Amino acid sequence: MRGFRHRLAAALLTVALGAAAAACSPGTAQTQAEGPAGGLGGTPASREPAPSNVALSTAADRDSSGVVAAGGAGAPYNYGPTVMIEGGKVRMWWCSQYPFALPPGDDILYGESASLDGPFTGPGGGAPPAVLSGDPGHFDGAHTCDPSVIRVDGIYYLYYTGAAGDHALGNAIGLATSTDGLTWTRVPGPIVSPSHDVHRDNLYGVGQPAAVYLDGWFYLMFTDTTGSGAGWNGAGQFILRAKDPTFAVGVESLTGKGFTAVASTTAPRTTSVVDAFSADLEWVDALGAFAIAHETQGGTTLTFWNRDFTAHPYQAVTIPGPWQEGPGLVRRPDGHAPAETADPCGRVPFDVMRATRVGEANAPTDLRHFGLDVTGIQGCADARRTLGVLDGFAMPSPVRTMDLVVDGKVVRIDRRSVAEQLATHVLDQRIAALDGVPVAAHLGSGAPAVQAPGLGLGFLLDGKLWPAHPNSVASLNGSAVEPVSAARWHSYPQAATLGN
Repeated sequence: MRGFRHRLAAALLTVALGAAAAACSPGTAQTQAEGPAGGLGGTPASREPAPSNVALSTAADRDSSGVVAAGGAGAPYNYGPTVMIEGGKVRMWWCSQYPFALPPGDDILYGESASLDGPFTGPGGGAPPAVLSGDPGHFDGAHTCDPSVIRVDGIYYLYYTGAAGDHALGNAIGLATSTDGLTWTRVPGPIVSPSHDVHRDNLYGVGQPAAVYLDGWFYLMFTDTTGSGAGWNGAGQFILRAKDPTFAVGVESLTGKGFTAVASTTAPRTTSVVDAFSADLEWVDALGAFAIAHETQGGTTLTFWNRDFTAHPYQAVTIPGPWQEGPGLVRRPDGHAPAETADPCGRVPFDVMRATRVGEANAPTDLRHFGLDVTGIQGCADARRTLGVLDGFAMPSPVRTMDLVVDGKVVRIDRRSVAEQLATHVLDQRIAALDGVPVAAHLGSGAPAVQAPGLGLGFLLDGKLWPAHPNSVASLNGSAVEPVSAARWHSYPQAATLGN
């Protein structure tokens, strides 16, 4: 929760935000990092030689000027968004509170729009609904806030901060799953609790998660005011990763020696990657780097780390403008940075949503959109990076068909009309870096397709099942569709999903 009742002032005094808000913000705006490199203490993540810190050129500063999203009647605050571009629309989940959503406390709202500049409404129009609220009797009994949503293999994962009330160190991180991003099922939790390395005046605990999926790993960045690597006021961001989205097994923690296997998610936290509260994380394929968005004096600063979090490959970049609470990066469903459609190899758009005003409830509100582009990069300099940058793109193949990049693989498609329906973008010219990449599957005209109740459509290519959206693509491809049971559907080796 990026803005609950306990907010630490500059003098480390705890102040109450009032009965409308809960107990989950670790600090005020004044306690955020001062400047692009931070400066509030904490343990640096790298013990490697000084990184190169390449300067990045920027262009196309933008902002929405007005508010883009808000809850309906009775919602006194709006902040802590997570933003996903999916299926030709922008989807956003954020923290607010509805008087009619029981129990009383913070709720997670959902809205969608055709544009980053809104307006964001509920599905089909109308007020954004509350899609997750407190679960009485559990760790998140009163409050759910700070959503971070990613989609992996058709499943949406919502990581969030939960609290049962206003007790000290009561915040922890929970997880819920969904097949549509609207109806959620909780995983028994919490999945991450305070480490209790150090107890400071800031009694926030653990929360403000940000999730990314990369190379089969779920990365989770979060605040822990009890971590030994946090600053004097509890500021700091820690990282766990696991191939299990629930972080129940196979967990690794980022330490000064890199990622190290730990027995549980409460292992000591010694290494912070940025001195900040309420930050967001994404993987930028075109730069081969992680970007952490966190608030500094001039706006939202992007701090870059290499894949291992051992060095800063690029100098920080700041998206200017007002803010009152942490940003939500506009991301792809897997938590990666979206590509710039006109110049995907040479330009990266960075867009954020953030609260810009403290409202009548003495809590952050007025969500607005801000952004800029990083330019002049070599995002398609090698095949590995190109496959990440062009995920969802189709382009001409060398043999008068079309190649679709999906999940780091190339699928060759006979019919251009089919490729256009399955792709997010279509390029008229082929990217040369893909010429040496082997074709993982061939979707020929009339390829066999199966359909299972509740599971959708899939093509059978070389013995593997490639789920495909929308269902109408089978007819477009001239494919006969065989109805199958769910058991038979799951019996096929699963491949990546084609289309949104």
